[in-house]
Amino acid sequence: MTELVTVERGDAEAGADVAIVTLNMPAKRNALSLDLREALFRALETLTADATCRAIVLTGAGGTFCAGGDLSSMPEGDPLGARTRMRGLHRTVRLIVAGPKPVIAAVEGYAYGAGMSLAAACDHVVAADNAKFCASFGKVGLVPDAGLLWSLPQRVGLGRAKELMILGEAIDGREAARIGLADRLAAPGAALSEALRRARLFAAAAPAATALTKSALARAPAALDAMLEIEIDAQSLLFGTEDHAEGKAAFFGKRSPVFKGR
Repeated sequence: MTELVTVERGDAEAGADVAIVTLNMPAKRNALSLDLREALFRALETLTADATCRAIVLTGAGGTFCAGGDLSSMPEGDPLGARTRMRGLHRTVRLIVAGPKPVIAAVEGYAYGAGMSLAAACDHVVAADNAKFCASFGKVGLVPDAGLLWSLPQRVGLGRAKELMILGEAIDGREAARIGLADRLAAPGAALSEALRRARLFAAAAPAATALTKSALARAPAALDAMLEIEIDAQSLLFGTEDHAEGKAAFFGKRSPVFKGR
C-alpha cells in the first residue's frame, strides 16, 4: 500500500537536518481523510522528537498541496463525532504552530479549506505564483477550522481575513504574497526547491531559541505584561546555553555561528 505521508531527509544541498514531509494522496488532491490526518500527525510527532531534525518542509504530491477536508468522510448529524474528528486535526496544528521545529510550507496547486489552514499555520510559506488559496469552508456551510480562525487574522489582518473566510474567494500565489498569507514566491514547479533553500536557513538557527520563540508567539495575542513575563522565562534559560555562548563568540570573532542545540 502506498504510504499516505512520506518523510525524506534533505539532500546535500538542503542538509540532512531538513526533513521533507509529503502528503501523498494525489488521486484525491491530498484531501485530509482520517487516515491521512493520523499519518501526518505521527510523522510530525516523530520528527519533533528527533534531535537530528532541525527544520521541516511540508508539501503535497502530484502538484497539489492539499484540497482540504475529505467531504466524503465528514460526519452528518453527529456533533460528538465531529468534535472528536476536529480534536484529532488540532493535535497536528499544535505541533506545527507551537512545536519546537520550524515548519516551512511548499505550496503548489490547490491549498483549499483545511489545506489553506495547514499552510497558514506554518512558520514560513513558499508558494508558486500560480498556486490557489481558498478558505472554502463557507461554501459547504462550515466555519474555518484547523486553526485558520487564529492564524489567518495574524497573517493578513482582521478585515482581510473576514473577506477571505466569509466570501470564500480564491486567490493566487502572487496575491497571497502581497497580503502576507505567503512569505516567498516561486516559479510554478519550484516551490519545493525554494522551500528547501529557506529551510536550510531556519535549520541553521539556534534550536532552543527557535523553539521558545515559537512557543511564545503561539500564545499571541497576549497582554503586554504576559508577553514580558514569557520573555523573562525564555531568556533566562537561553542565557545558560552553549548556543548562546557560541553566538557571542561568533559575533566577536566576526564569523557565522554553528549552533548545536545545547
